[in-house]
Amino acid sequence: MDKYFPFILLALAVVLLFVLPARQRKRMAEKQQSLQQSLAVGTPVMTTSGLQGTVARLGDGTVDLEIAPGVVVTFVRQAILEVRTPAAESADDDTPGRSADGTL
Repeated sequence: MDKYFPFILLALAVVLLFVLPARQRKRMAEKQQSLQQSLAVGTPVMTTSGLQGTVARLGDGTVDLEIAPGVVVTFVRQAILEVRTPAAESADDDTPGRSADGTL
């Protein structure tokens, strides 16, 4: 058993250093591809550079984002990092230091 220990250790190192990270990268790539396939006009998104906008038009490999009223920019689909959900506005503002009527 002692003579096989270095080989077992080497095999374990290969699994930990190469196989597991490769599976993780594959899973992340599949998730990103499904996100890009699910884009639709009107969807609020954020790009990899942090720019937020709404999908205005979809091309084969591109997406046009409206970042301000009347301002449309074109990005490659891979630049879309995530789909944003609008923050739910509550009737009572729980901001510290403010009362229920909005005064300080």
